[in-house]
Amino acid sequence: MLRVLRVTLHVGFAALLAIAVFRLLNKEGQPLRYLLLGLALLLACVYLFGTVREKRFAAAETQSDPRRYSWLWLTVITTLWALLLIGNADFSWLAFPLFFLHLHLLPRALALLSISLITVGVIAAQWGASGLPMPQLAMVLGPLFGAAFSVVTGVAYRALYREAESQRRAADELRRTRAELVASQRQAGALAERERLAREIHDTLAQGFSSIVLVARAVEQSLATDDSDTALDRLRLIGQTAAENLAEARNFVRELSSPQLLNSSLLEALHRLTRQIETSAAARGQQLNCILETDGTPLELPQAYQVTLLRAAQASLGNVIEHAQARRAVLTLAFQDNEVTMDVYDDGIGFDAAAPAAVGRANGTGFGIHSVRERVIALGGAFALESASGGGTVVAIRLGLKKHIEEAR
Repeated sequence: MLRVLRVTLHVGFAALLAIAVFRLLNKEGQPLRYLLLGLALLLACVYLFGTVREKRFAAAETQSDPRRYSWLWLTVITTLWALLLIGNADFSWLAFPLFFLHLHLLPRALALLSISLITVGVIAAQWGASGLPMPQLAMVLGPLFGAAFSVVTGVAYRALYREAESQRRAADELRRTRAELVASQRQAGALAERERLAREIHDTLAQGFSSIVLVARAVEQSLATDDSDTALDRLRLIGQTAAENLAEARNFVRELSSPQLLNSSLLEALHRLTRQIETSAAARGQQLNCILETDGTPLELPQAYQVTLLRAAQASLGNVIEHAQARRAVLTLAFQDNEVTMDVYDDGIGFDAAAPAAVGRANGTGFGIHSVRERVIALGGAFALESASGGGTVVAIRLGLKKHIEEAR
């Protein structure tokens, strides 16, 4: 709609200017005719220059905003028209498109004042051209009605223009906000993926490599005492742990779940984990009895639940070997009506659970319990850690099954 109004305004200005020039050419006795023709050509060029600059800016073909020079452009246009009006009253019809330009480019009060002056100039020019002692009623009413009509139409146009500009700015802001949101989501996704990989690496590869290093040191001790049978058992354990780490690494590349859960249940994976923990502890010279207990009827859990519980068990029992100095660890998996719980208890030396936890030490450790907590919370579960110096440690996890059961139905 606004585009049609603008085009109509420009075409109207060009048509009225052309009519005035044509009438001027037909007046052989018109004084200063060629000077007026030159002024008319200059007016056409200045007007065309301003409209082309505005169109290019609106089409984003240039970054230079012509609105900064709109007042100067309007002053030149009005001055050239006033000079033409003084020379020939036929140019008075150009006042009507000038009304719209003044209403559009000037503040309302200043625009009304300039329109009043233009109207007076048109009446004076037509009166002077008529040669009558007094202006006729038509000479006055015509410009007055034209000015009034232009004001009403110009005010409506300006309101539409402001609304269009507001919508354009809102659209630009929406596009900018959407682009920022996309970038933010992309960054958040990258950070989330990085954090996920950090948890996976800590709970699998890092613990496996740590176990390999410690068992390798135990092999050196066995070889130093000529205990070849023990050294051979520990080398087999190193090979088994390395093979499991290799399987985990390949699954990272393929984005699969833990290989310990492929073709086996969570209970079977936890049972193998307890045996492995006992073997690893024995290879380090620790006497650790690791027990798996179950309660309730086992359910087929979602893959995300199984991976989270397995990683939690790996991290918790890994901490038992590394820090607890325990002789007994009990892993309890319980299935209830609306939830599954897992508790990992050890009778070790414990620690002050109220002290601030060190997350992410310089040596790459300290992520275990933190990553377990984040995994559980991400699934909408609850995580608790209880410990005291000399009183052992309990890690408790609870995952709701209500949503899973409803989806299964």
